[in-house]
Amino acid sequence: MAGDERRLQILKVAMRLFSQRGFRGTTTKEIAQAAGVSEAMVFRHFATKEELYSAILDHKACLHDDLDPLQKVAEAIRRKDDHAVFEGLALDALNQHDRDPEFQRLLLHSALEQHELAHMFWEKFVRRVYQSLRAYIRQRQRDGAFRSLEPFVIVRAFIGMIIHHSLNNNLWDRERRLLRISNQAAARSFTDILLNGVSSEKAKVQRNGKTSRPLNSKGKKSKK
Repeated sequence: MAGDERRLQILKVAMRLFSQRGFRGTTTKEIAQAAGVSEAMVFRHFATKEELYSAILDHKACLHDDLDPLQKVAEAIRRKDDHAVFEGLALDALNQHDRDPEFQRLLLHSALEQHELAHMFWEKFVRRVYQSLRAYIRQRQRDGAFRSLEPFVIVRAFIGMIIHHSLNNNLWDRERRLLRISNQAAARSFTDILLNGVSSEKAKVQRNGKTSRPLNSKGKKSKK
């Protein structure tokens, strides 16, 4: 193999073993054996474990400082189309989790083992997602479209729905016996739930064309 091909092969083998056995349960010798190379070859491409961890995140496009986490919904942000922003982000994340459940397991291992990869992923990717979404939410609050809530709470609620759904689908209920729903439908429903909770009354009126009356104790709309 050429140098770049060998490096990528070792990287993919390392990710697979880390996702199956965790970081503490995987040695460079085992990575070398699974890749069919010598341990010296592993260290030739990755001089330190830290370099290997950085390469994993870089391979998953998590380390590019110039990459805006919200770039895929940039046009919706420009239009201030809240539904398109959140549904687009949710659908992209759910599809990515389905395509790469191995990386999700790897991140869970790193978090449970308090491994440095978890800290690296948080600082280089998750924090930027939080900050980018907070900036958009704050702008929409200034526009009067969203209620005055802590933006980070809104972000956590939104991401929480996505992550929990993916964990159920890819780890606990892979046959999807509990909830069989497409990613498109899930993204749309999660967005509806979020926006119904955070939108101002003025925004709800503009979106629905009428004022929604509160429900009484029997679940029926009040006459007031």
